[in-house]
Amino acid sequence: MSHPHVSVLLEPVLDAIQPRPDGRYLDLTLGAGGHTEGLLERSAPSGQVIGIDRDPDAIALAQDRLARFGDRFTAVRADFSSFPEVLAQHGWMQVDGIVLDAGVSSMQLDQAQRGFSFRFDAPLDMRMRQEGQTAAELIDAVSEQELIDLLKTYGEVRGARRLAQEMKAARQNDALHTTLDLRELCEQHAHPSEKRRNVHPATRVFQALRIAVNDELRQLEQALEAMPDLLAPGATAAVISFHSLEDRRVKQAFRAIAQPKTPKHLRDLPLGPQETTSAFTLLKDVAASDEEIEANPRARSARLRCLRRLSDPEHA
Repeated sequence: MSHPHVSVLLEPVLDAIQPRPDGRYLDLTLGAGGHTEGLLERSAPSGQVIGIDRDPDAIALAQDRLARFGDRFTAVRADFSSFPEVLAQHGWMQVDGIVLDAGVSSMQLDQAQRGFSFRFDAPLDMRMRQEGQTAAELIDAVSEQELIDLLKTYGEVRGARRLAQEMKAARQNDALHTTLDLRELCEQHAHPSEKRRNVHPATRVFQALRIAVNDELRQLEQALEAMPDLLAPGATAAVISFHSLEDRRVKQAFRAIAQPKTPKHLRDLPLGPQETTSAFTLLKDVAASDEEIEANPRARSARLRCLRRLSDPEHA
């Protein structure tokens, strides 16, 4: 595969992280390597980046694209929620910046055989790791009520009960195997309000199944929880989300981390006015510009939220 994909919100991410020579940076969702390439270029000649991705195709593509940076770049195949272990294995105690571009990548969407998109006829797969349970197998494995809950929780799908019943019946009747099978089912049985939306009625269903197959929200929550302790003083974590389920979790997690806390030496004092402090601050969130959306329509729903560490938490 060539490298046509443009990383979403690349310049705002780099402006927030402010890469510098000798810095150590972490790209939790390596994908085609666009954000990592920007970090390496901005941190020349000696900055280093570890890029993590669970997709073997992404690892291979990024290694090819970034070969010119030599040992300044290291690719690791792993779930991004396991990044503390990856850093420990490489002897990195903290990093000077973290990038996380949540959700499915353009590269995965454009590979028809991966089954992420209903634009192509392909097996109903959707696995980022290319291992484990496919989307079709997931529909078989869960109960009807579990499928209803999945569609509601991960896709906010209206008329989820009817769709879940039809999906289960289609699988039992050997009539639901491909992405186009599911697309047609959604077109036939979607709730009227879904059909009136500006997006295809299959969009939220595919989103829900993809999130469930890849355990995306739990992975995101675990990564957000681990970030604060692994940011060096002055370091920034930059997280891009593409739908409300992701963005809500990022916003809530970052706000909780940046909330002022009573210093340790004042916590046991009698009740009364006490100083509060925080080792972290929030940067202004950013959406894609009109120019970027025109050049890359997939950036339309993207939102960047950033958390910066100001001081060592031991002094907070």
